[in-house]
Amino acid sequence: MQLDIRAQTLLKALVERYIADGQPVGSRALSKISGLELSPATIRNIMADLEELGYVASPHTSAGRIPTPRGYRIFVDTLLTVQHIDESSVEARMRLPSQQPQKLIANAAQMLSSLSQFAGVVMAPRHESVFQQIEFLRLSEKRILLVIVSPAGDVQNRMLLTDVDYTPAQLVQSANYINQHYSGLALEEVRGRMQGELRQLQTDMGRLMQAAVEAGSEAMADSADDMVIAGERNLLSVSDLSSNMSSLRQMFDMFEQKTGLMQLLDVSSKASGVQIFIGGESNLVPMDEMSVVTAPYAANGKIVGTLGVIGPTRMAYERVIPIVDITAKLLSNALSNH
Repeated sequence: MQLDIRAQTLLKALVERYIADGQPVGSRALSKISGLELSPATIRNIMADLEELGYVASPHTSAGRIPTPRGYRIFVDTLLTVQHIDESSVEARMRLPSQQPQKLIANAAQMLSSLSQFAGVVMAPRHESVFQQIEFLRLSEKRILLVIVSPAGDVQNRMLLTDVDYTPAQLVQSANYINQHYSGLALEEVRGRMQGELRQLQTDMGRLMQAAVEAGSEAMADSADDMVIAGERNLLSVSDLSSNMSSLRQMFDMFEQKTGLMQLLDVSSKASGVQIFIGGESNLVPMDEMSVVTAPYAANGKIVGTLGVIGPTRMAYERVIPIVDITAKLLSNALSNH
């Protein structure tokens, strides 16, 4: 249902006041702050309509009302006036261009946290697991250490438990085959090619090579630091999030497990521009009192990850949205120069 202009004005005034001081807002306060020349009775009627529509709720202890997740949603989607933030001052604080990609990402998370005073999160770029060479080291009868070297010289190790006892000569031969034919490719690509090319090689060595590529692929995926979070401690001072033990536990479970957050950031990497996930309406946010504001970032025109701010549902969205937007742009620019 489309709200009329008076209902929109009152809802906007109520959400802004509630975000500012966290107290339920009464009709008398609304008549003052909304600037509308309406009688208290008219305001009460409009608020009753908004409550019926599910945009506001009345806590039992008070005559005032507070926004619901649905109320926040209509506020951020249609009523919000985003603040202007001076991009150059943010850029100066970020000091991005001269650093390594890993440092840029950590810096961006820190930046999101310090500007918003909540937690900043950045999903690191997904890299393909390209390898330069692999080696097999026989440890004992059916245990082999797989050593994978990336083009940048990073080394990953994985243990392979085999059905067959391979001789050192077979291990050298298998490693040579992979290095000669596939060096410089992503391991996922090697896996596909190998299935076709080694079909005729239904031998122990073929099986070893397939096992090595699968294990290598996993090892390189595990080594990628998927997510950087900064400023979780800021959320401890937000009473809406840390008011009771079960909220605290939920919040720290989310930071520890990261899977839900990864899913949320993954979803927002497929969208363009700033996305707002409001707890209580988005199944991706684990707590009713929590919202996540995200934006994708790119490197050389290709979206490679997502960043965002995690804070209370009662956050100053008009400030947080431009902070997320500008940080995504700055990180994209910095990564594109590499």
